[in-house]
Order: sequence, then C-alpha cells, then structure tokens
Amino acid sequence: MQIDDAGNVFGTRKGRGNGPTLVVSAHLDTVFPEGTNTDVKEKEGAYYAPGIADDGRGLAAIFSLIRAFNHTSLETIGDIIFAATVGEEGLGDLKGVKALFNGSFSIDGFISIEPGEPSRTTYLGTGSRRYSVNYIGKGGHSFGDFGLPSAIHAMGRAIADISNLTTLDEPKTTFTVGTVNGGTSINTIAEKANMMIDIRSTSHEELFKLEQQVLKVVERAADEENKRWGGNTIRVEYDLVGYRPAGSQAPDSYIVQAALAATRSLGFEPKLGNPSSTDSNVPISMGIPAVTLGGGGEFGGTHTLNEYSIPTEAFYGVQKIFLTILGLVGVDNLIEPLLIKLTTKQN
Repeated sequence: MQIDDAGNVFGTRKGRGNGPTLVVSAHLDTVFPEGTNTDVKEKEGAYYAPGIADDGRGLAAIFSLIRAFNHTSLETIGDIIFAATVGEEGLGDLKGVKALFNGSFSIDGFISIEPGEPSRTTYLGTGSRRYSVNYIGKGGHSFGDFGLPSAIHAMGRAIADISNLTTLDEPKTTFTVGTVNGGTSINTIAEKANMMIDIRSTSHEELFKLEQQVLKVVERAADEENKRWGGNTIRVEYDLVGYRPAGSQAPDSYIVQAALAATRSLGFEPKLGNPSSTDSNVPISMGIPAVTLGGGGEFGGTHTLNEYSIPTEAFYGVQKIFLTILGLVGVDNLIEPLLIKLTTKQN
C-alpha cells in the first residue's frame, strides 16, 4: 500500500507481466466538513450516515473486489491498481486522480466506482469551469453616500445577464451562479460582493465558448454599474477555482463493451448512463479508456445528512465490475486483455 503526496491510497495487484495496467478506484472524500457525525444508524434495512453511499459504497466495493481476487487466486495478465482517491467532491478539482495520472506509472485503463445500479455504464465526462468572482468598490452609507456604485448592484447586473445567456441542448451546456454573499448591513452601499459560478458541458469547445461569454458579462457588469452612477470605483476580480476536463469516447470502445457484456452476463439489461462528472473525466479527456460503474444496492439522500445505503443485492454491482476487470486485463491461460498496453507514461 502507498499514500502519495495528494493523499491517494493505493496498492498494486501484479499480473503475470507484460500486460496493461488498469486502475480501479473509489473516492475517499465527501461533501461534508470535518467533524460531521458519521455514526451509522440502521432503520428497516437501510443504513444512514453522511457519505455512506457517495462514496462509501464505492470503497466497500473496492474491498470486496480485493477479497474476491485473493479468494479465487486468479492470475491476471495485466496489473490492477486499486485506489482510493481524494478531491473528487466540491472544489477538490479531481486533484487525486490528476495526481495519479501525473505519477510514475503508465495507466492504460480506468474504472471509477460510484453508487448506482449494476445495469448502468457511464462513459462520457461532463467538464466544468468554476469561478469565484469578487466585485470591489468604495462603499458607504445608503443615504449619506447615495450615488456611489455598489458592489452588490454590480453583481446583480452580472447575475441577471448570465441568466439570459442561451446554451445548447446538445451537447448539453449549462451554467449557474451557485452562491452569493457580500455587504455589511441593510443600510450600507456594499463595498464587496462575491459569487461562485459553475459552467458545464460535455463538449470541450462549448465549455470554453460559454466561459468566455460569462466572463465578458462579469466584466461588463462592473462597467455598467460605474456608468450608471458616473463613477469609477467598482472593479471586478475573478479566479478559476476548479477545472474538470470534458471528454467523450465511442460507445463501441473495448472498455464500454466489456462493461455492457458483464452486465448482460448477470441478467441485467445494459444502460449507457448520461454524461457525468467523476474521476473518469481525467482519463477520458486524455484519450485513455475509462468508465464509471455503479457499486450496487440502493441509495438516497446523497449529499445530505440523511444519506442512506441499502446493501440488498449489492453484490451484483461488484460482480459486474469484477467481470469487467477480467475482460480488460485478461486471465492467464484463459483470455487475452482487451486493453492495449501503452508504450509510454501518460502526462
């Protein structure tokens, strides 16, 4: 077992040699702050705790897979790196999986495990660009200094104009102003205001096109607020606080078809999932085969204090992932690996 500088925990199950390297991962982090009570409570077959599904279910699947390989003593041709990554949630910016792909080993394929049914296979990555935007001015008393430009008013102009932008349905491209704050009191012309903007698309090109539109609106709003009051005291500063690359791959690729075949072999009707934002975004954007698979069971209340997991028949999720792994890395004297071994490390 190893822990890298980012905080990822991983270990390698060596294959026979000369085969591809597959990473099978779940993420360690949750959306909840340190100190959140994570004691598990059981009620009518459901287990409640913050993070127990996302991605406690994925981590449980990792341990089940390791136990299955140890129990069966199957000798694979390729290597399997079992990993628990960090930085998948919120503003973590996928720092864990990015660190893995900047590491010292070549990775030829990638499986991310998230909560979900075994019939689902997600193979498209929704990219995102996230900004923290600050409007800064002089500020003053609402009555005595009336006429000074307001940081909050400038931000309001930006929000209104952003809400009027039009985007494509296909490839799906979206935006939202997720949080706003600022000001000192009800009778103060605001000196500072902040908003957080989330921009998403399944297309790399559309993601950056929308980003440029949003940033133009952000800058124009400061100019319009200054012009409205004949001043020049409002300025805007913005920082990129998150970037998840978008990516796509063909549904008939080996990794997708291996997952679909594993689904059918267990008696489920395979489903190609909608684009999603997971650890798989990074390898997909690099042209490395990757899928996100469900760890099995039922779940709900994700990202709330009432999050729960029902492990009934969750083994189907693990079985699907197990069979997919075997197809990708191959089994000695039985099947050749579907993954193609890269000749050089990917950066």
